[in-house]
Amino acid sequence: MQFYQGKIYHVYNQGNNKQPIFFTNENYLYFLKAYRTLVAPHADTIAYCLMPNHFHFLISTNEQSVQQVKVGSLTLSALSNGIRMLLSSYATAINRQQHTTGSLFRQKTKAKPLDNGSDNYTLTAFHYIHQNPLGAKLVTSLNDWEYSSFKDYTGLRNGTLCNKKLAGQLIDTNWNDLATETYEFYKNKQDLSAIF
Repeated sequence: MQFYQGKIYHVYNQGNNKQPIFFTNENYLYFLKAYRTLVAPHADTIAYCLMPNHFHFLISTNEQSVQQVKVGSLTLSALSNGIRMLLSSYATAINRQQHTTGSLFRQKTKAKPLDNGSDNYTLTAFHYIHQNPLGAKLVTSLNDWEYSSFKDYTGLRNGTLCNKKLAGQLIDTNWNDLATETYEFYKNKQDLSAIF
């Protein structure tokens, strides 16, 4: 993954062969704790959603994101290395828990840069990420999904992983209307595979 400073990226991956990657509540929490330690110091997190077989993060890169790190004979950005370490350590823990071996995630994590021009892809990605549990019919209300930043933005939880101040600068929305906007996005969404 190549990252450039001052850009917004939609970062996502899923289980190999679409297999589950989270099995218990503790798995979700372990992943978020590892993300906070290994990835969050290298980028600003705008939004996230963890699903049973995949995850999404909306991040904004900064100077720390693109600092070069030597890993064996490779040179990676600090952000790429953080994501690599997150997935590797999490896969090791899950393989131990599930008594399995091999790859847990698809080989390549996607990091799509978003152009925040007139179409406001950042806002679209923000809603797209948050509506995932609703689209998968895991909940009937997004307030019921614990593993996303949705509740942090609607004031139902006081999470600190996301940089809400930066989100307010990047996303043109009224936070009081967030739930309504996300539900409207879900009801009216079209095929977004070209973007995401």
